[in-house]
Amino acid sequence: MAAGWLRHLAGDQVKIYSAGSAPAAEVNPMAVTVMAEVGIDISGVEPQLWSEAMVEDADVVVTMGCGDACPVYPGKRYLEWELEDPAGQGIEMVRFVRNQIEERARALIHDLAVV
Repeated sequence: MAAGWLRHLAGDQVKIYSAGSAPAAEVNPMAVTVMAEVGIDISGVEPQLWSEAMVEDADVVVTMGCGDACPVYPGKRYLEWELEDPAGQGIEMVRFVRNQIEERARALIHDLAVV
């Protein structure tokens, strides 16, 4: 959802990687549904494992609870977005998480001064 928001809000002004330390086999269908409610299509996204190249290329690394499995590289800016995991949750909780992510994505874009 975070990558979807960032792409939606910043367009091609930022390069976005979306990956995890232990990605699921597929994107949470409920996340696809709640993002579609706000006009953002994440249905074609496939979860992927982060790579060193992704982290090396990034200026800002946003993590969401990966703990010790998160890549740590000197000179990178890290943001920990502590959010409840929407996996297996009802639609209201997934909407709540979606809205929290939107707020943080907007703040990040503002901070980066790209829009």
